[in-house]
Amino acid sequence: MKKFIFLICFISAFSLFGQTTEQKDKDAIQAVLKAQRIAWSKHNIEEFMEGYWKSDSLKFYGANGITYGWENTLIRYEKSYPTEAHTGKLSYKINDITKISDGAYFVLGEYHLKRDVGNADGIFMLVFRKIEGEWKIVADTSC
Repeated sequence: MKKFIFLICFISAFSLFGQTTEQKDKDAIQAVLKAQRIAWSKHNIEEFMEGYWKSDSLKFYGANGITYGWENTLIRYEKSYPTEAHTGKLSYKINDITKISDGAYFVLGEYHLKRDVGNADGIFMLVFRKIEGEWKIVADTSC
């Protein structure tokens, strides 16, 4: 009986540890998204881009096709949102954060831009990876 109780406790401890780690990952990912929301709403696109992987392998897929690389994604954002009237105030609703594997999650959500040039709404799917201890967006599909 003691062995059975020990086994149950042992399994429970690992289960609890896994849930705690996953929740910490999700909280860290949400912190990245919050920082991006704040930066965007201040029309600070470079700070907003800190949530993305600074790599030529970054992929952004939007209405105009695929943009490859961090620098090209920054340029795309700067052209599409040249002034504060274009960036406006960002809010979003996270509908789901799902673990893909250790160190990788996808996020499904909706974004809303309240702005002087007309409000904009859409959906997104982000793929996050933990790179050098930080959660970064490695792929973004927004429309």
